[in-house]
Amino acid sequence: MSKIEKPEKPYPEFPLFPHATKRWAKKIRGKLHYFGPWRDPQGALEKYIEERDELQAGRTPRPKRPDGLSVRDLCNAFLTWKRCLLVSADITERTFSDCLRVCTLLVDYFGKERIVQDLIQDDFQQLRTELATTRNPVSLGDTIGRIRSVFKYGYDSGMIDKPVRYGSGFAKPSRKKMRESRNQSTARMLEAKEIKLLLDDAGPDLKAMILVGLNCGFGQSDLSSLPQSAIDWRAKMIDYPRPKTAIPRRCPLWPETMQAMRDAIEVRPEPKHPADADLCFLTRRGERWVKISQGEKKAWSDSLGLKFGKLLRKHDLKRPGLNFYALRHTFETIAGESLDQVAVNHIMGHVDNSMSARYRERIGDDRLIAVSNHVRKWLFPKAK
Repeated sequence: MSKIEKPEKPYPEFPLFPHATKRWAKKIRGKLHYFGPWRDPQGALEKYIEERDELQAGRTPRPKRPDGLSVRDLCNAFLTWKRCLLVSADITERTFSDCLRVCTLLVDYFGKERIVQDLIQDDFQQLRTELATTRNPVSLGDTIGRIRSVFKYGYDSGMIDKPVRYGSGFAKPSRKKMRESRNQSTARMLEAKEIKLLLDDAGPDLKAMILVGLNCGFGQSDLSSLPQSAIDWRAKMIDYPRPKTAIPRRCPLWPETMQAMRDAIEVRPEPKHPADADLCFLTRRGERWVKISQGEKKAWSDSLGLKFGKLLRKHDLKRPGLNFYALRHTFETIAGESLDQVAVNHIMGHVDNSMSARYRERIGDDRLIAVSNHVRKWLFPKAK
């Protein structure tokens, strides 16, 4: 077998060498990189110069598209950034899932190879018209806001040279329109008799989560990540910052809630992942009730919401907009009648940007207990 005759360098200072694979190559940071065939030394040199700084810094060179940035590339970069925020706990799984959903929408509607700079006002106006056929004004406004955030990221990160022009046809619904939509929808809360009907038919885990959801105003994500270490059984309190905002919360527990939690923890399955060993609630497979599934188009998985919805339908209580989060709405509504909104906000973990909140150093447990007891008496009128 004859030996392959390698070409000479075009000039002595040429930075690349001819590799046996008939490509011009160079070793950077201990790794061999290839830049083009022997027959095109000038093209290989240009590619080397283009990628040199990224490779020497240990980064994967970003592909340069001669026809501009595609919608797919923009969405991938946006999701990579959001994934980093998720790993560092700066955003929740639900937020990342919303971002993934809106990027999927953009790629499906505009096409993955559509160039971002080619999008014009008519494109966004037609997109809004289509979105409005399947969304109410509140949901439409949220979706438009998330779409805008994707393109804003592209401009802020330097991927596109100028902001995208959406035109007036891609505006969010007016506040009046959103108020009218909310007024027409059914109340997102459950009455006491409905909650007791659900409690009577729920298993140990779901019963405990329903009671904690109402007792403390916890949502699905709160319950999914609630550690046993956050429970002070002696003081009958939960000290647990809200995952969504990191706002401190302290919630008095009812006797019924404490007993239900003990019952649920006693029959809790073994955790599938060691990191979940301290969690109060796990599915029968030993996984979190709310989680992100890697590599799936629909990353958000809410097993608690699905199970609660099934229980609502079983008792003919399912109404538009009524889900597990309605327990949080119910707590806020009933607790507000205690006339101590500051204590209610503390239990709910609401962000308070008022001047008084800046000076307030603590809230007494007696106020929190009074608010909690007010809701308990509403649910269990005969309770002592």
